[in-house]
Amino acid sequence: MAKALEGIRVLDMTHVQSGPSATQLLAWLGADVVKVEAPGGDITRRQLRDLPDVDSLYFTMLNCNKRSVTLNTKTERGKEILTELIRRSDVLVENFGPGAVDRMGFTWDRIKEINPRIVYASIKGFGDGPYTSFKAYEVVAQAMGGSMTTTGFEDGPPMATGAQIGDSGTGIHAVAGILAALFQRATTGRGQRVNVAMQHAVLNLCRVKLRDQQRLAHGPLAEYPNTDFGTEVPRSGNASGGGQPGWAVRCAPGGPNDYVYVIVQPVGWKPLSELIGRPELADDPEWATPEARLPKLAKMFQLIEEWSSTLPKWQVLEQLNNHNIPCGPILSTKEIIEDTSLAANDIVVKVPHPERGEFTTVGNPLKLSDSPTHITPSPLLGQHTEEILIGELGLGDEELPLLRTQGVI
Repeated sequence: MAKALEGIRVLDMTHVQSGPSATQLLAWLGADVVKVEAPGGDITRRQLRDLPDVDSLYFTMLNCNKRSVTLNTKTERGKEILTELIRRSDVLVENFGPGAVDRMGFTWDRIKEINPRIVYASIKGFGDGPYTSFKAYEVVAQAMGGSMTTTGFEDGPPMATGAQIGDSGTGIHAVAGILAALFQRATTGRGQRVNVAMQHAVLNLCRVKLRDQQRLAHGPLAEYPNTDFGTEVPRSGNASGGGQPGWAVRCAPGGPNDYVYVIVQPVGWKPLSELIGRPELADDPEWATPEARLPKLAKMFQLIEEWSSTLPKWQVLEQLNNHNIPCGPILSTKEIIEDTSLAANDIVVKVPHPERGEFTTVGNPLKLSDSPTHITPSPLLGQHTEEILIGELGLGDEELPLLRTQGVI
């Protein structure tokens, strides 16, 4: 069965996480992704290693389904080979520092001269302006995109989220732009530039907090459990800040992840009050309506927790679901990696690796009926150099050893 992006070649000049997460998704959708690495390899091959002299999980989990070619683009011959790779590609993706590719001699004008149909995507930390030259990291993007200021508890410091919304979140935004450009190319015949900044992607994911910033002009935010409101959206712990109040309530035996997140909808209050052993609250004017409960959300969830803390989270979950009360257990990373339903959905998958052996990774979250995904291992450094340079670019067998001697590959 043909894949959705079969026939599309992606020249992957990315490293670390934001770029590789984007190109891996394109590979999962069927594109031929050729990862161009300096002879020393992507730095994440060596970062956070759990096994000596083996590509790290950091690298393997972000570079499945790709091919690897090594190339020193600082050499003249390396530039010539890169030019030919650009000529034969549909998409070029890079996440170097600002201006790095231009300094190689590959400006956008030069790239579209080589290949007018190419989609050239860049992931940077920031857009044009005072932040352009700032070094971009995951949590820096969270800090400057609105996430950290609104994450944490009211009396605590700003907090980072465990979800990699700065890196992988930006990668997903880049994929959307690349696919849109490829779609438009079918009409225009021309490629185009795609630019995505990490700060901008995080801000897009935090848009509801900008909604609330504007709502503050008209008074306190009743859906928040906070008692004091200034001129900025406060941190509100585990509250959603949406129309339906929710909170993580503790369960037995009280371990670090023995919690269930519970959302209290108007229709759920009566069965919930019965579950927690306070049926009289269903008709009590002080508790019966959402408007009555909003000023005392902390007390409401305290009452729920007095019940939930006596039961294991899976029992709490079962009882809440029996009454159609929206809820979800706080799943630890260990529970997730061992979850049989996630494995059955191919979202937690085991992949063989020629040096590491089998490892577990996250599968493709995009499920296409006519384009199923099979996860293959990340490539060894330069594993496909000969295949690509000789088999596809037509270099002679005798040139490859010379290129290695000269440090070109």
